[in-house]
Amino acid sequence: MIGLVLAAGAGRRLRPYTDALPKALVTVDGDATIMDISLRNLAAAGLSEVTIVVGYRADAVEERVPAFQEKYGVKISLVHNDKAEEWNNAYSLWLARDHFARGALMVNGDTVHPVSVEHTLLANRGPAVLLAIDDRKKLADEEMKTVFNAEGQLTRITKLMDPSAASGEYIGATIIEPSTAGGLADALKATWELDPNRYYEDGFQEYADRGGEVRGVTIGEVSWVEVDNHEDLARARDIACRY
Repeated sequence: MIGLVLAAGAGRRLRPYTDALPKALVTVDGDATIMDISLRNLAAAGLSEVTIVVGYRADAVEERVPAFQEKYGVKISLVHNDKAEEWNNAYSLWLARDHFARGALMVNGDTVHPVSVEHTLLANRGPAVLLAIDDRKKLADEEMKTVFNAEGQLTRITKLMDPSAASGEYIGATIIEPSTAGGLADALKATWELDPNRYYEDGFQEYADRGGEVRGVTIGEVSWVEVDNHEDLARARDIACRY
């Protein structure tokens, strides 16, 4: 199993920090970036190989690869998304299909969370795509909301639903098992071919709708944040120093 980080986005709502850097390289704890936290967590979870999907300002990530490898003791491979500023992230995840075919613990490159999330996912592995779910947070319109049936299978994942009907929020961390990788890659391809502006979570929905097993595991009382705007960044800087 490898680590996988999706870090191709431009992060326009974080300008001017992202004028010359991808969102994943914005600092949140002294000199430590969001990417530092992602790599530190994956290494602490026992993963020695990490694939990073890059796009916007990929050169800035490329320049730091040697230092990241030395600091975290991981071997890093890059996958280049040449559509990162035009298309959404279903395409980004699909581009990494040959990498996640080995199995992957995937994290969004704009999420700040403690390594307990990775440990929780790894401790609950099974024959399914496994999603990290926050069932404690009060949900609003922007969150990626989920619904699971009585058997624990995903039935819906979308931002476009009534928060009161949701089981919780998907936090942007997933285990993709080798046995699920081929079917998920096909579902992702169908997703971005239908509409390149769709999220990879729409690919999870497609995979589940095709009969693929997608389950969730709750992360407990964890401080985390998806960094989309300046308010989120302030929150990330407040919590990252506690890890």
